[in-house]
Amino acid sequence: MENIFDLLTAAEPKNTAILAPGIEPLNYGDLVNIVDRLAGQLNTLGISRGDRVAIVLPNGPEMAVTFLAVASCSTAAPLNPKYREDEFRFYMEDLGAKALITLGDDATAAHAAAPANILRLSLDAGLHELRFRVSGKIPDAGEPHYANSDDEALVLHTSGTTSRPKIVPLKQRNIIASTRNIVASLALEPSDRCMNVMPLFHIHGLMAGLLSPLASGGSVACTPGFDPFKFFQWLNDQVILARAKKAADILQRSRLRFVRSSSASMPKIVIEEIKRVFGVPLIEAYGMTEASHQMASNPLPPAEQKPGSVGVGTGIDIAIMSENGDLLSTGECGEVVIRGKTVIIGYENNPEANAKGFTDGWFRTGDQGYLDDDSYLFLTGRLKEIINRGGEKVSPLEVDEVLLRHPAIGQAAEREVRDFAAEHLTDFKVPRKVVFLEEIPKGPTGKMQRIGLAERLGVGGKTGR
Repeated sequence: MENIFDLLTAAEPKNTAILAPGIEPLNYGDLVNIVDRLAGQLNTLGISRGDRVAIVLPNGPEMAVTFLAVASCSTAAPLNPKYREDEFRFYMEDLGAKALITLGDDATAAHAAAPANILRLSLDAGLHELRFRVSGKIPDAGEPHYANSDDEALVLHTSGTTSRPKIVPLKQRNIIASTRNIVASLALEPSDRCMNVMPLFHIHGLMAGLLSPLASGGSVACTPGFDPFKFFQWLNDQVILARAKKAADILQRSRLRFVRSSSASMPKIVIEEIKRVFGVPLIEAYGMTEASHQMASNPLPPAEQKPGSVGVGTGIDIAIMSENGDLLSTGECGEVVIRGKTVIIGYENNPEANAKGFTDGWFRTGDQGYLDDDSYLFLTGRLKEIINRGGEKVSPLEVDEVLLRHPAIGQAAEREVRDFAAEHLTDFKVPRKVVFLEEIPKGPTGKMQRIGLAERLGVGGKTGR
């Protein structure tokens, strides 16, 4: 009956587990002791298996350790610290959170939004002596009681771009299976170190950035999040693109094995530039919350990486389904569907979403794509983002790829641009209007907010199947 805590106890106690700029590293022995202490405090305070704990902490080692403790003995519900009061109120009420963890007196909006009966815990400063405080007092740490494999470990919401956010409950067994799939696909070992710049309130950062390196017995460098001004200094301490040329010596000294990307598809031109600058392969993966993150990944060299593909399935089944539920043949384009040990059995309290999301045991991802003869998956867009233009279907990803080849365009979203697009795209795919922005709006994980962008910019437009 494995759980997240078992991942930590399986490693060599003296090996480094967690480190961060400006702190003394934690080895696995220290990490296990701290998690024991925090879990014991939670149990003493009446928080146990199945109880949901909202975590509102900034990225960093304290957030990482707190998540490990909470997810090992109860249910972790990490929330974006940048949420506003109304957002915190919605998520905490929707989740039915029993406790709220913050850093000292921070997170004013979260406290203002929290229900009156919620247990409020603050972290006592100092990573190596990390404890919870309640009303200024440090409660005793009893004997910790850890979760079973079928207990809920992590609960997150979908992004809710076009509808009310859905609750995604992930069990310990989902998390463990996904972690092992990632470790295997990246050939992670105890000698590996991951520098994580992804947010730890998101499935990508938690699974690929934190749990998978720890499951391999390796270490995690916990940063405050991506910072182009500090990135190369952090990399140097552990021994963008526009700044990478100034840091060539750091890259040469580093022992980077690969750079990993997920959460949103990477344009081919960006992939090639990352490979050129960093001198290592970019391993692009395909994941989503409902599958405990990774579903497919490009293989490591010397295996083939196919341009435009997000790789092959990693420990789960991937197929392509028509709108009416038939599985399609190799090369045919349709909706990407998945099944396997990492996939949830359903959204919480949402029979309508479950009826739409599951067909004959397959989960419908909402992504459009096809599989080639070698089972490599190629994504062609989100079904909800497909543009219906006079009956012709247009994938925004295809238009992006073309526009990004133009030297004057940093991010695809005048006549020169339209003329350039017309040279490479059929007429109905050429944008009618071109809007220049300083930056295309992005969500907290760096994904472009494509849906609803036209309306926000006052240029109209509709998307659909």
